Amino acid sequence: MGIVAAVALAPTTHPVRAGGRWRLRHIVAIVGVVVALAATTGIPGTAARGAQVTADEPQYLLTAGALYRHHNLDIGPDLRAETWRAYHRADLPRQTAVLPGGQRLSPHDPLLPLILAVPFGLGGWVGAKLAMALMAGVLAALLVWIAVVRFRVPRWVAAMVMTAFGVVPPLVAYGTQIYPELPAALAVTVAIAAVTGRPGRRTTAVWVLAVTALPWLAVKYAPVALALALVGFGVLAAARRPKLVMGAVVVLALGAVGFGAFHQGVYGGWTVYAVGNHFGGGELTVMGTAPDYAGRSQRLIGLFTDRDFGLLAWAPAFLAALPAFGALVRRRPPGWLALGLPLGAGWLNATFVALTMHGWWWPGRQVVVVVPCIVLAIAWYLGRVVPSRPQAPMWASWRLNLLGATMFGAMAWLGVQVATAEGTSTVIVDFARTANPVTRAWRILLPDLRVQGPLDTVRSVVWLVLFAGLAVWGWRQAGPRSGGGGHENA
Repeated sequence: MGIVAAVALAPTTHPVRAGGRWRLRHIVAIVGVVVALAATTGIPGTAARGAQVTADEPQYLLTAGALYRHHNLDIGPDLRAETWRAYHRADLPRQTAVLPGGQRLSPHDPLLPLILAVPFGLGGWVGAKLAMALMAGVLAALLVWIAVVRFRVPRWVAAMVMTAFGVVPPLVAYGTQIYPELPAALAVTVAIAAVTGRPGRRTTAVWVLAVTALPWLAVKYAPVALALALVGFGVLAAARRPKLVMGAVVVLALGAVGFGAFHQGVYGGWTVYAVGNHFGGGELTVMGTAPDYAGRSQRLIGLFTDRDFGLLAWAPAFLAALPAFGALVRRRPPGWLALGLPLGAGWLNATFVALTMHGWWWPGRQVVVVVPCIVLAIAWYLGRVVPSRPQAPMWASWRLNLLGATMFGAMAWLGVQVATAEGTSTVIVDFARTANPVTRAWRILLPDLRVQGPLDTVRSVVWLVLFAGLAVWGWRQAGPRSGGGGHENA
């Protein structure tokens, strides 16, 4: 929360007048509250049979409990006392071996448990999920602020877009699931707010802090952190602030040394995977023992289109990302690299480095960290590019389409929650069995990458062609760099 406050006080690149009945701070607050409340709908849902949380989630809660009660990372006492029975009634799979001295450390980075230690200690698993929902609201509010102040998106366009994506998966899902995905997305958003502001000590400090936080949430976010670091250094260099550049280099270098030293001293390796009992071949086996990179390349569009785990399966509004980035690349407004470079790093990481895109989690987990880049690009596109074109017919109105896509995504998520309440489904294990007829009909159009039969290949090719067409459409909508979009190329 302190980071967000610091960003809110940071100098703006494009000042926004505060006049009018609905001031920006009112809109920001309303969007934040709406999204936070939407996220709380996921609190009651069972993740698996007899479990409020499942897979890696109990590991984060165990560490949060150890930090709150014992002020250390040793989850051994809680494993022996079976405190996890309060939120995972079945036997809990063990992810770590006994270390010399009898310690048991969870193979997950400690920043999320540190954030959740007090909420979990005071309110149990419900308290932890409420804290996650609060972070979801803060994320949505900050995205509105960035869209308006940094990218000059009209206030109501920013509010509509951020609300639309905040109440549909994956953000609404990870607004209560105990994973570092949503806090990482918040850190990325804070970094974007800082690097798109006027270069100064305050914005530089916020940017460095956000970049430093990412690997402590999960080492898998290191490529995104590096991309944001490069963007920040580019901004400072262009502004001719050598002292700030040197200061940031020193602080980030010390942070990297501290990260390595801490992990060597506590976990006995360069990453937390050193204490995991699933990585007998070494820490790097977390990426696979014999990676098939050619096969993984299908995730480049599969992360969007997969029938079960793609973003489009549960939120068709993400289709707007294609024309948005086509327009963004052509017009290149101030700050565009702060969206494009982290998105590229995160997407390639999810494609080629992640062991799998399918697993015991809600869809989109590997790309949630860079979803703010997508949403900001869409807000800029709808607020700065589309209005400059002739008025579209009613059936093609982006507001109508966004409303329809939002209703689809919200109903898809609520359908899973209703089925969970009825006991016919769970949020994680069998969410794809949803009885929602609209969702089921839509997903027929999407390829199943786990099967990848001949028809799935055809579907993938059709979607690839459609994506290319949408990107070209956005490129053409943006127009020549001179004229309508010229003022944004400063």
